[in-house]
Amino acid sequence: MTNPFLRTALITGAVIAVVNIVFASLEYGLPNLPWWFYAAQLLLLPAMLLPMRYFPQASVTPDYLRRAGLFALGWAVPYAIYKFAHDVLSPVFSPGASLVGYVVTVALFSLIFAAVRRPGAGGRR
Repeated sequence: MTNPFLRTALITGAVIAVVNIVFASLEYGLPNLPWWFYAAQLLLLPAMLLPMRYFPQASVTPDYLRRAGLFALGWAVPYAIYKFAHDVLSPVFSPGASLVGYVVTVALFSLIFAAVRRPGAGGRR
């Protein structure tokens, strides 16, 4: 893993964690967030390291479904931490609804990313 690659993964994980803390504090109040919520956000740092290698690989994969699958694998773990840590804070938390929302969101975004980030798309008209 190259140094810029490592830096990008760690910065991305930190930004996602901060965004999740901001959104959760706006919804529930910063003093009301439990300690485990902050600990879960720390999991985003290592969770970005392994899947980050899928993004460059996906951007050069010509097959649309394989490219979408690589994007889905890249976002699966970090988004799971982001979504489930926030969803569990809700007093009306439903594991099934949360899981369905997670799967649908990862599928939609991976299909959108695969369509937008196709190989050779840059500069060609």
